[in-house]
Amino acid sequence: MKLLTETWSRITPQNISYETMTAIIAVYFGLVLNFPVIRKIYQLSTEGHVLFSLTPAILLSGCFMVIFSIFAFRFVYKPAMIVFILSSSAAMYAMLQYNVMFDYSMIENIFETNSGEAISYLSFNSVGYVLVFGILPSIWVYRTNIVQQASLTKAVFRRLGFVVLGLAVIGVMVLFFYKDYASVGRNNQYLNKMIIPAHIYNTAKYINQRFFSEKLTFNPIGQDAQLVPVANGKPTLMVLVVGETARAQNMAYNGYQRNTNPYTQDLSIIALQNVSSCGTATAHSLPCMFSNLTHNSYNREAAEAQNNVLDVIKAAGVEVTWFDNDGGDKAVGARINTIDISPNENNPLCDGLSCYDEILVEKLTQKLQQDAQTSAASGKGLTNQFIALHTIGSHGPTYWQRYPADKASFTPECSRSDIENCSDQEIINVYDNTIAYTDFVLAKTIKVLEQYQDNYNVALVYLSDHGESLGESGMYLHGTPYSIAPSQQTHVPWFMWLPQEYTQAKGVDRECIADHAQTASYSHDNLFHSLLGLYGVNTSVRDAALDITSNCKLT
Repeated sequence: MKLLTETWSRITPQNISYETMTAIIAVYFGLVLNFPVIRKIYQLSTEGHVLFSLTPAILLSGCFMVIFSIFAFRFVYKPAMIVFILSSSAAMYAMLQYNVMFDYSMIENIFETNSGEAISYLSFNSVGYVLVFGILPSIWVYRTNIVQQASLTKAVFRRLGFVVLGLAVIGVMVLFFYKDYASVGRNNQYLNKMIIPAHIYNTAKYINQRFFSEKLTFNPIGQDAQLVPVANGKPTLMVLVVGETARAQNMAYNGYQRNTNPYTQDLSIIALQNVSSCGTATAHSLPCMFSNLTHNSYNREAAEAQNNVLDVIKAAGVEVTWFDNDGGDKAVGARINTIDISPNENNPLCDGLSCYDEILVEKLTQKLQQDAQTSAASGKGLTNQFIALHTIGSHGPTYWQRYPADKASFTPECSRSDIENCSDQEIINVYDNTIAYTDFVLAKTIKVLEQYQDNYNVALVYLSDHGESLGESGMYLHGTPYSIAPSQQTHVPWFMWLPQEYTQAKGVDRECIADHAQTASYSHDNLFHSLLGLYGVNTSVRDAALDITSNCKLT
């Protein structure tokens, strides 16, 4: 212990100026913490431009010399630098291991991640990275005594000179390598999102927009919604299962070579073959897919300032309920009956951190039984129901925790959170197990609905919020900026179970929908309008062009 203390004392200077400390931290950020972007620029550099590929660390160091000088004041500097270093070490780990970029959407997703999901990202490797590249340097900064110039005039001139030096470094790099940077930057605009600590800016932007910006005036659209009468006189019971992190590529219904849909394969599922998500993370995609705003026009503040499709269906006189097993509805259920499932629930399907999605089937069954008992006791008829089940689905990196051990169809599986230490096949196996388990949950849900076919017109819709990368091109998980996101993160499954009695009651040609599902292209933009069409809700806010039932009405 004494030796460790003496060694630490030798490497910790007793007195150091703000400028010297800023230079050291700037170089640390430019050379070490931004290694992911440096490596990417090196990979993008054409043959013969080796010298250019060595300059990003110098350019970034010059930029940080200028930027960090803004914080070089007593009581501000050390806390700011420590926060930057700690958060940046975690960001570097995520970029190196998963190719994650911390743009605004990713920061939004991080802030709205529940504790159980956050814990799933902890591993020996992640803790080790933060310890070595974050905690130890932060302790060094904290223990170092930073001295100020006695004269204010000298301090000002010294600071100005330091900033000029940083600008000079930037100027030299631009002077000799402008053409190279312009070429690489123009063709790879995502590079600026890789610079650490850009996440600090996006964090401040998120906090400002979510908590300090003036809210838009609420616009209650769809208040003219009315149910279309059905010929058989039965009330409607539709269940929407909201998938999590499921990608179409690994669905047998979408051409995958493995049978990942064994439980529903005999249930006449209609699978749309080409569906794009609104975003690549739940915090963005979930509110977007329920809004009437399209992918190109979506803005969360605008979406939250008007009714979503659940509100419109409710306005038509339907009882709408949301069961959540994925840590939150992202304000989608703000004006309907929402029931959050606690992972601490006394249920063998829960372990204190999360619950298997079968618990949603239990909750659905209990609700329908209670509704039937209430209806019988009151002598009143059953009401129209729309029930959403928000699953935890295939959320990683702890994929093996998303299904019971006896539902592991593909082995060997990756049973650890630091998935970068698993083989590609183990990762694919464990992910495919989550897909197969989701199929099992869908089959159980359909079996429950079949029990109520005498009393309701029943139907089920399943649609995932976004996809997932499993190591393709070195990318893992999700949340990649949409403009550069691979298809694995944006191509999602959309299934429908529509019994013939249901479609006839709603005046829809089931075979027509099935035919279009094979050839047409769809996206989350279609969900708002298609749910209205499938349920049978007339309203001025339904866009027939985006309703998948519009061209399949029975004459």
